[in-house]
Amino acid sequence: MSMFITFEGGEGSGKSTVLKTIAELLNKDGYQAVTTREPGGTPISEQIRSVILDKKNTAMDPRTEALLYAASRRQHLVEKVWPALKDGKIVLCDRFLDSSLAYQGGARNLGIDNVLNINLFATEGTYPDLTLLFDIVPEEGLERIAKNKGREVNRLDLEQMAFHHKVREAFHELAKRYRDRYVIIDASKPLGDVVKQTYDAITRRLPKV
Repeated sequence: MSMFITFEGGEGSGKSTVLKTIAELLNKDGYQAVTTREPGGTPISEQIRSVILDKKNTAMDPRTEALLYAASRRQHLVEKVWPALKDGKIVLCDRFLDSSLAYQGGARNLGIDNVLNINLFATEGTYPDLTLLFDIVPEEGLERIAKNKGREVNRLDLEQMAFHHKVREAFHELAKRYRDRYVIIDASKPLGDVVKQTYDAITRRLPKV
């Protein structure tokens, strides 16, 4: 059974760490799970990622940023996500459409529907089957980043705190808009608890193997 599952949340929410653990658990339990990320996931998309997140690119216009994300997303779908789903695999993706809606649509003030329209063209209307929102207050998430010396610090990490609060507010708005596919995970809990919340949310929607 193919399934497209996206992991969303603000900076430092721990979603990337949880995603890797969930993939291991799913594969151990007999499912075929593959992992990927956005922006990135394929060579061309990773090149676009490097432009978007480069700390030197402070002059990047918000619409340019939104269009670059959409371009990276299109290539990622064509090369990696759609083929994996066609093969019956479970795709676990670190960020997807909703990040653009929250960051560029909400926090950059471009408007969620404006950014959605750009992305619907790029994705041909592809939505995730399940979106897991790793919810944490921005102050705590950014504090985690500061303590994690091995994590890359990108251009978005350096935004003002008000920006990160707007991202969180936009994600909560999206969770209400798309409540049928959204599950909110309390990312402030210990890692083991977060993994259990996440695994339970996914396996409830999967057939037994």
